[in-house]
Amino acid sequence: MKFTKLFKIALASVWSNKMRSFLTMLGIIIGISSVIILMGLGKGTQKSISDKIESLGTNLITVNISSYKYAPITDNDLKTLTKQPGIKKIAPDITSSVNLKAGTNSSTTNLEATTPDYAEIKKTEVSMGRFITQRDIDNRFKVAVIGTETASNLFNTTNVVGEDVYINGIKYQIIGLIKSSGTSSTGSNDDKIIIPLSTGERLLQNKTPKTYYVEATSSDKVDTAMSYLKLFLNRKYGESSDESDSDSYRVNDQTSLLETATSATSSMTSMLAGIAAISLVVGGIGIMNIMLVSVIERTREIGVRKAIGAKRRTILMQFLIEASSISGLGGLIGVGIGYLGAYIGEKFFNTTIVISNSVVLEAFIFSVLVGIIFGMYPANKASKLNPIDALRFE
Repeated sequence: MKFTKLFKIALASVWSNKMRSFLTMLGIIIGISSVIILMGLGKGTQKSISDKIESLGTNLITVNISSYKYAPITDNDLKTLTKQPGIKKIAPDITSSVNLKAGTNSSTTNLEATTPDYAEIKKTEVSMGRFITQRDIDNRFKVAVIGTETASNLFNTTNVVGEDVYINGIKYQIIGLIKSSGTSSTGSNDDKIIIPLSTGERLLQNKTPKTYYVEATSSDKVDTAMSYLKLFLNRKYGESSDESDSDSYRVNDQTSLLETATSATSSMTSMLAGIAAISLVVGGIGIMNIMLVSVIERTREIGVRKAIGAKRRTILMQFLIEASSISGLGGLIGVGIGYLGAYIGEKFFNTTIVISNSVVLEAFIFSVLVGIIFGMYPANKASKLNPIDALRFE
């Protein structure tokens, strides 16, 4: 029997039980759409993080101190470091979660206490007012630069320069509005408040910054700058220069941060895809179950066809085509729902979802293979039926 005729017979059988076929497809549809959306979400997260890291420039170095063994890094230490080859500027940074209040509105956000060099090093611009200055540091002025999201939450407007805000109960005057940089999959970059390091030390009762942002003189001087930073930190904390890793500090440039972020998001994406693929396996089990029921229901039909000369291979192919048709059609519907879900996620939930055509193709092929693999046993069982026993079946 020709393949096209077998295909028509198989489709006719699927169509004659529309509701049952759709319910059987449902596992495949959910599995395929989940794989596409979750893989797209993972890749979108990776892209958002990469774009954010790259937007900070290729000459940014981050130093994180974890040691409490010796005295903190002093202003004289920072002045000495900025004179070393490859190092242009250094901005200490103290970070903490704080409570804000303005009028009857209140919120909790991230506070950073730092120096004026932070703006250039972290590529932070103000759209209104100004950034903190050295004069603010020296005079311990209680001034703050606020993010657009934080401003909207507290004042219901971004026109907030000159307004007062209470940080952990202490009044600060807003002198600038940070230029919006949008929201990424890792969270909002506009929900923060920045104050001078000197007042931040008093407010947070912390005079030992654990994070330092360093700007290299150029992208090709990053390695030189990192070498001098590590040399200084090794001497400061009594570390051996032979050790590749230190328990006292971490020095990372944008490349290492990007590699770490990419590795983490890739692992997350693979995990999400694996979870979604379970739905496909469940869908395959559903196909096997329905095909076994179909074999029992059509036992006499199989017996008649065998009695008039149908070969075992023909019966086997017919049931395999039915199983793969169900999974293939479910895969197509799942692809459509996957694209629709990605569109809705980006349009209404402000989420970056990047769908790869290769992932869609692989997911669809996998759905067809699921139908073939899980349809093999019922098809084989049907092809082995004895025609005499099949004709006697009631």
